[in-house]
Amino acid sequence: MLAPIPAPPPDGRQSPVALSVARGVQRLLRAHGFACVAELPLASGRRADLVALGADGTVWIVEIKSSVEDLRADHKWPDYRLHCDRLFFATAPHVPPEIFPEEAGLIVADAFGAAFLREAPEHRLPAATRKAVMLCFGRAAAARLQNLADPHGCFPEA
Repeated sequence: MLAPIPAPPPDGRQSPVALSVARGVQRLLRAHGFACVAELPLASGRRADLVALGADGTVWIVEIKSSVEDLRADHKWPDYRLHCDRLFFATAPHVPPEIFPEEAGLIVADAFGAAFLREAPEHRLPAATRKAVMLCFGRAAAARLQNLADPHGCFPEA
């Protein structure tokens, strides 16, 4: 079982709705045995809202959309498929689920929990890409823990 880890403070880019969706999704994924890192920079230059790593090395990415407008403005979401085994959208209960593309899974969440509305199709990563994503995930998680333990150390994220 994974020990509780405090989340880093919000960096100001996320709306209150997106932060509450992220919290609920992370609770759901932890209950399914995944560890999560929020706002993870990827090799493509994109930044994933949530990356979840399973005990078996499975990598999921969750793209959070807090409104209809947020989804309509996003044309980059297909790029995330190159960095994960499954891609999900997550949204708040007030956003109509039928607007989300069928090519990705769907999660509905609030600050207290979440539920899968649709499973994501699987598209397994090549071994080299999996290794790169896992190294990025591990280094970012370790750097964030170090920053929490030594907040005055001014360490950049790995």
